[in-house]
Amino acid sequence: MSSEGGNKAVVAALLANTGIAITKFVAFFLTGFSSMLAEAIHSVADSGNQGLLLLGGKKSQKDATEEHPFGYGRERYVYAFIVSIVLFSVGGLFALYEAWHKYHEIHAGHVDPVDDWRRFVPVAVLLVAIVLEGLSFRTAIAETNKIRGQASFATFVRRAKQPELPVILLEDLAALLGLVFALVGVGLSLITGNEYWDAAGTALIGLLLVVVAVVLAVETKSLLLGESAGAGAQLRIVAALESTPGVERIIHMKTMHLGPEELLVAAKIGVPRGVTSEQVAASIDAAEVAIRGAEASAQVIYLEPDIYLEDHVPAERPEPPAPAGH
Repeated sequence: MSSEGGNKAVVAALLANTGIAITKFVAFFLTGFSSMLAEAIHSVADSGNQGLLLLGGKKSQKDATEEHPFGYGRERYVYAFIVSIVLFSVGGLFALYEAWHKYHEIHAGHVDPVDDWRRFVPVAVLLVAIVLEGLSFRTAIAETNKIRGQASFATFVRRAKQPELPVILLEDLAALLGLVFALVGVGLSLITGNEYWDAAGTALIGLLLVVVAVVLAVETKSLLLGESAGAGAQLRIVAALESTPGVERIIHMKTMHLGPEELLVAAKIGVPRGVTSEQVAASIDAAEVAIRGAEASAQVIYLEPDIYLEDHVPAERPEPPAPAGH
């Protein structure tokens, strides 16, 4: 898949969150509800995160260099990991701190209740924000449905190699739930006159963002470490190799994503005894063409010919050198 679908969802979320953040700040300054401040900072963090995803996508398109011979495809994973850090710190931890601060202000009697028309501003802002976030979430779901196949959304988030859509899906889901928490907290505070509901709503927003940030960090870390091709892609590559004339079998094979749409394939293949070097070279060339025809993301391919021996015992690997200074 190209990154167009992911970018469309990112841009939709960026536009929605920028406008929502402004209205939430206005509502906070008019009323002082901590849930509104937590949600405003949440929207600012989300807007910054979407900017980071777009920047990562741009940087990943740089050509390979001598220092980075496999290119910059993983830039998208790096920026997605930064997103999880921003969401955890700027969003989650700030909301938890604001909930703690608001609780102590209420306990000390330093909170003045809002009794005029301003008390309805947060409710109106939150309802509008829910609609806008819902539209952004719908765009993310529509783009995800184009590529997730029969997989559930949870499975898609775990297995997707393109970081943008899983990030936007989780961020938009967290945003909608956070808005519901804020609406309940503000609404109950207005109905009962008990400001502790506002502090509770803020705390729930913080806990939600921390959980989502941890999930994003875990999934993105796996991509940064280097994930193999999906099961379907591996089956297509194996079938292409095994059907190539001159390839008797696959002795072993490893794959790794150099980026969302770029796959490294390294395999040792068994060739018949007695063949010439020209015949081996022709088989390797044909195998590369077959692999790329079966799996377009297989951009970097290394094939090592060998004679398969059933009772062969690989030589032991030498111990790695000691770290410098030891």
